[in-house]
Amino acid sequence: MPTLLPTWSEWKPAVRAPGADLTAGLIVALVALPLALGFGISSGLGAAAGMATAVVAGVVAAVFGGSRFQVSGPTGAMTVVLVPIVAVHGATGVLAVGLMAGLVLVVLAFAGVGRSVRYMPAPVIEGFTAGIAVVIALQQFPAALGIADAEGEKVWQTAFDAMRRYLEHPGAATPVTTLVVAVVVLIGGRYVPKLPFALVAVAAATAVVGVFEVDLARIGTIPSGLPAPSLGFVHFDQLGPLVMPALAVAALAALESLLSATAADSMAVGTRHNPDRELLGQGLANIAAPLFGGVPATGAIARTAVNVRSGARTRLAALTHAVVLAAIIYLAAPLVADIPLAALAGVLLATTVRMVETASLTAIARASRGDALIMVATFGVTVALDLVTAVVVGVGFAIVLALRSVACEARLEQVPLDDSDHLAEEHELLRDHIVAYRIEGPLFFAAAHRFLLELAEVADVKVVILRMSEVTALDTTGALVLKDVIAKLEHRHISVLLSGLRAGHRRRLSAIGALPTGGAQVLFTNTREAIDHARRYLPDGRSTHHQPARVSPTREN
Repeated sequence: MPTLLPTWSEWKPAVRAPGADLTAGLIVALVALPLALGFGISSGLGAAAGMATAVVAGVVAAVFGGSRFQVSGPTGAMTVVLVPIVAVHGATGVLAVGLMAGLVLVVLAFAGVGRSVRYMPAPVIEGFTAGIAVVIALQQFPAALGIADAEGEKVWQTAFDAMRRYLEHPGAATPVTTLVVAVVVLIGGRYVPKLPFALVAVAAATAVVGVFEVDLARIGTIPSGLPAPSLGFVHFDQLGPLVMPALAVAALAALESLLSATAADSMAVGTRHNPDRELLGQGLANIAAPLFGGVPATGAIARTAVNVRSGARTRLAALTHAVVLAAIIYLAAPLVADIPLAALAGVLLATTVRMVETASLTAIARASRGDALIMVATFGVTVALDLVTAVVVGVGFAIVLALRSVACEARLEQVPLDDSDHLAEEHELLRDHIVAYRIEGPLFFAAAHRFLLELAEVADVKVVILRMSEVTALDTTGALVLKDVIAKLEHRHISVLLSGLRAGHRRRLSAIGALPTGGAQVLFTNTREAIDHARRYLPDGRSTHHQPARVSPTREN
């Protein structure tokens, strides 16, 4: 598929005028450095893994991705998914999961499923974004409190254990460092957003801690170069338990990357990303990153936003960001190794605060109780269990509420008949013995039982006419319920006539034997023909089941 491959035309503007992209790439790199280190540590594979991901995935996704502004690397959402994988399968398992997820993303790209992200409900997105922010914040508790061996199966359990241990032996240096860095990043980012305050705050904290020889946990040794490949040898029989984690990672990478690319489109004028190509780029990035010891990567919303706001014009900016990070690894690895973990925890805590859009949460909560329920459920499951389960639960709630809303649009009402042109006795006969109902909206499994079974209880009539022209959808469940209603009415010797039945709905009813007795002799183009038919044959006691009926080729309006 040629549209999924890079073209030279994408790089021509960068070659002619690279200045803006080089500047934007440098700024993004300075912002991304502490985030890459912090998310690498939070994932459980270490700071070097985070840097490897930012460099390798950053280069590959910049070249092959579908957005010219997207910046890829390790993200907080991905660390939330990776932590339990590390605990169960270890570092080698995580690298294998990343590679498998990359292959899945490539398949999804060529299958053309990138456009499906537009169907993700907004309450689900806001709910899991807020939940991710809380989980990332909880992940920072051990580092922020100086507890190295906090325990717990879930992140909130680990945070609680870190708090308990800290209260047993409290100290001020570590939490103060975290708090000061977080405050500086938040305040600086608010008033001077173009400056990389995260890097400034981390550098200042590192210098102060070093000068005063404060005993804080450091990042530790960082290789002066990309880590050697550490995927290891994985037998095929060991891949089975990794399939579900890989699918979860692929789903998250696709969702977060496409949402980030969509956000970039909204911030830049006249741009539109290719969602399938974006999946291809992220897939190739996740295939490459594990070969260099990197964790799975996604498009990073925060870094992408910085890229756009810094004046990026082409893919060269994202590529420059990765190259600058690689240079830092080679040239400044000893300096990076001295960064206190508490300082990185402060950066990530500030990041979580920025992730939560209070205005969006409030607007969705006020929109409807259903949307608020979806958002709260997604948020709660994200914090208590995991992100993938949360998305499944949130989408499930959304589907149920959507079906309920659609089902409520289905209506059954008696048709008012204008019989002023008929004799009084004929009008009396129609009123006493014939009743017509109009069915409107979708007649499917969520709506059929609500009123059709009540229809079977009509009394004191000889003919029931069902006007079907405004039935917008009819599934098998609705057809079976209608069959049951017709059978009950005919058992009570009440004739049933159908008017305005669409061809597709007629085929479905006929296939399951749901048409009234008499087949085509009880099917009419419009309600007036059905009424005239009933009037002609009811007075002398003859059944409508065996009388010929005139069916016009035009459908009732």
